[in-house]
Amino acid sequence: MTVAVLGGKGVLQVPDRRPPSVRARQLAAELRRLRDAARLTGEEVAGQLGWSPSKVSRIETGQTSPGAADLRRMLDIYEVTGTQRDRLERLAQSSDQRGWWDAYTDTLAPEYTALIALEAESESVRWYAPMMVPGLLQTERYAREVIRSGLLIAPPGEVERRVQVKMTRQRVLTRDDPLQMAVVIDEASILRTIGGPQVMREQLDRVLLAAVMSHVEVGVVPVSVMVPTPTGFTMMDDQTVLVSLATREVLVHEPDEVARYLDIFERLRARAVRGEALAELVRDVRRELANRPSSPPE
Repeated sequence: MTVAVLGGKGVLQVPDRRPPSVRARQLAAELRRLRDAARLTGEEVAGQLGWSPSKVSRIETGQTSPGAADLRRMLDIYEVTGTQRDRLERLAQSSDQRGWWDAYTDTLAPEYTALIALEAESESVRWYAPMMVPGLLQTERYAREVIRSGLLIAPPGEVERRVQVKMTRQRVLTRDDPLQMAVVIDEASILRTIGGPQVMREQLDRVLLAAVMSHVEVGVVPVSVMVPTPTGFTMMDDQTVLVSLATREVLVHEPDEVARYLDIFERLRARAVRGEALAELVRDVRRELANRPSSPPE
């Protein structure tokens, strides 16, 4: 969109300001959270730094990206150190860069687009999926059914855009330096027939295919095993966790909390079946589905 400015020599087209990138919004949200955790107001931070309150506000809304020196001073006030500080400094350096996911910010929640950006830059991911097969392993038809059920009433175009996003996300597993992924799936995720038997059989085949990839580890926790959490989560590079709650998703960065999720994941991993035991479990479910009609009853 442009704004027309009339002048004596014609019309000058002045482009509107581009919205902040996903990375810039993520940095802004984290700086806001750190200030809240430090129990400081924007005015108090501005006073300590010798800034105007509007400068703090612009940084916290993503309208302005802080320079390296300004960011260091803010992190000093919030007493941020170690790997968390390194991660935020790297995020600030790339805050002006845009990825393919920035084209979908009108459709996707900020936490979801932040997850996609993190996935694209991460070397490893740990994923616990208690309700359905993880997004990076979903087939197109399975993903479409999951998205439809989650959106309830939505225009077909929006459903298809989200399917496209999910399929594009999966490129991290086929790039030259593929994402190293360890997945633990609750057995209920493969027993739940999403989209009908045929869709589910295709999805189970995809799980078996992923399980033999050198950079993907798949485990299934039997329903007979008590799990330490009912909540799904995704951990990137053991530094950031996206927790999937009933009505929203939350990004967790605090090292102590991340360490607790890492402990939970390793306990789930220890209880999961892998290798040939996993393949046999999935094949049993698939054989049972083969005896069902292709379309669910009306």
